[in-house]
Amino acid sequence: MSQSESMQAAVWHGRRDIRLEQVPRPDAPAPDWVQIKVHWCGICGSDLHEYLAGPVFIPVDQPHPLTGIQGQCILGHEFSGEIVALGEGVEGFSVGDSVAADACQHCGKCPSCKRGQYNLCEQLAFTGLMNNGAFAEFVNVPANLLYRLPSDFPTEAGALIEPLAVGMHAVKQAGSLLGQTVVVVGAGTIGLCTIMCAKAAGAADVIALEVSSARKAKALEVGASKVIDPRASDALQELQAYTGQLGADIVFECIGHKDTVQQSIDLLRKGGKAVLVGVFEEPSSFNFFDLVATEKQVVGSLAYNGEFADVIAMISDGRLNVEPLISGRIHINDILAQGFDELVNNKDQNVKIIVTPGAPH
Repeated sequence: MSQSESMQAAVWHGRRDIRLEQVPRPDAPAPDWVQIKVHWCGICGSDLHEYLAGPVFIPVDQPHPLTGIQGQCILGHEFSGEIVALGEGVEGFSVGDSVAADACQHCGKCPSCKRGQYNLCEQLAFTGLMNNGAFAEFVNVPANLLYRLPSDFPTEAGALIEPLAVGMHAVKQAGSLLGQTVVVVGAGTIGLCTIMCAKAAGAADVIALEVSSARKAKALEVGASKVIDPRASDALQELQAYTGQLGADIVFECIGHKDTVQQSIDLLRKGGKAVLVGVFEEPSSFNFFDLVATEKQVVGSLAYNGEFADVIAMISDGRLNVEPLISGRIHINDILAQGFDELVNNKDQNVKIIVTPGAPH
C-alpha cells in the first residue's frame, strides 16, 4: 500500500483540538494484522473525555509500549467494515469479509493475557486511543481482534457491538441474573446497553436511576421496568418500597462518580453485588465496614473479554435491537459540528451518533 495515498481522518491533537485532516493511508498490514475499510464508527464517551479533558488515555509523555503511539492519534474504536488487505499469516478471514473489531489490542504474553483476561493486559492499548482508530477511511488492526459478521447483519449495527459488549461483560461479571432485581445507575449509552443486556440475560426487573427526561424515556424504551429520578425522590426509599424493603440483587454503576458509587452500594440488599462499570476521575471516601457488615460484594468491569460473539449473535436473532440507541447518522465531514459539539451541547438528547467516512452503506 503506497504511503503516498491519503485519507480523511479525525485526529486528536489536544484538549478541544480534534482536526479533520488528510493523513497517509495506513501501510499494508503487518503480519497477523488486517486493513479494514470502515463503514460506520460510533462516537464514544471516551472520545468525548479526550476532547473535553484529554489526554486521559492517549499517551503524550512517552510512546505507548505496545504501539509506539505518542501524542496525535486518530480516534474511533466502535466500528465495523470490510477487510481490504490481509497481512502475512492471517488465516480464517478473506478480503471482502464484513467484520467488527474488538478494541483491546494486547501483548498476548503477560500473565493476564496468558490467563485469557486480555482486557487486563499489562500493555493494553485501545484502538483509537493508544493506536490509530476508525474515524478514518481505513484502519489496521490485529486479526485476533476480528469477528466476522453474518451476511444479513445490519450494517449500522456494527458500530453498536462494542458498547453492547461492555454491557454484556458487566452482566457476566454479575453472575446469573435470572429472576433477579437489577438497578442500573445512569442511563447513558453504557447504562442503556447494560439495561438491554440484563434483560436479555433474564433479569426479572431492571430499574434505572436517571435524571434526564430524554434518557428516562430511552431507558423505558430499551427495557427498564421502572425509572427512578434521584433528584425528584429519595432513590433508596423508593427502591425499598418497590422491592418490599429488600433492595436490589445487583446494581450496575455506569456513571463513574464518587457519590453514585456509594449510592449503588446503598441500594443493594444484604449479600447483593455491585458491578462498577463507570470510569472514575476522582477518588471516593468509603467506609468498607459497610461491606463487612452486610456481605455485599463489589466488583469491577473493564471493557470486554470475548463478548463481541454474544452480542453479534443476539443482534442477529433479535434479542438485542440497536435502533433505539442510534440518535444520529453523519458523514465524517460533519464529525466536529454534528458529532462532538452536538454531543457536548445536547448530551441528554443523544445516545449514539455514528459516523461514516464514505458513502452511506
